[in-house]
Amino acid sequence: MADEFQLRVYCYLDRTQPQYAAFVGTVTQGDLMVEGMASLYIEVAPGNEVFRLVDIAVKATEARPGAQVVEREFGMFEIHSHSQQAVIEAGAMVLDRLDLEEIGRVKPFVASVQLITNVDPYQAQLLNRFRRGSMLVAGETLLVLEVAPAAYINIAANEAEKRANIKLIHISSVGRFGRMWMCGTESEMVTAKMAAIAAIEGIQGRKG
Repeated sequence: MADEFQLRVYCYLDRTQPQYAAFVGTVTQGDLMVEGMASLYIEVAPGNEVFRLVDIAVKATEARPGAQVVEREFGMFEIHSHSQQAVIEAGAMVLDRLDLEEIGRVKPFVASVQLITNVDPYQAQLLNRFRRGSMLVAGETLLVLEVAPAAYINIAANEAEKRANIKLIHISSVGRFGRMWMCGTESEMVTAKMAAIAAIEGIQGRKG
């Protein structure tokens, strides 16, 4: 591999949650993910490397591609299956072809986290214009989380939904930073925040 190659993200979700899977279905252009599937996000640089890696992943097992995105700096793809083993094996095949291990990925970090209590109705209306998920209602507490590399926001959102009663408003997982918006009661958003941060901090990797 060229010296400039980077495995930026290797992000495995063991079991996708209902709202998370439903949200992904609103933005994906590939095979649709449903609740309960295992999922794997891989992001690399240079971006064009993603085409070869998707070919390896989908030929290795029954896992299906939900996304393949190439932007200015990075390339990212997602695969999923009802079989956790199929997703794990497909990821292992990609790593083997790259002569890398999972630990060779970039370790993510939380760039920003905010809790906004008692959201004003005007701000709720502004944010709802950009949502693809649930509606933010005035008076609820809003959790805003930003991480890097971007695709790791998916595990943060999925783990937060496992631990708390949330409403998922929006996820953006392409680019330099990944962002999510969630809402609910203040206590539930505190729990969601802690779960999301723990998910990010628990991922091992190299310094980016």
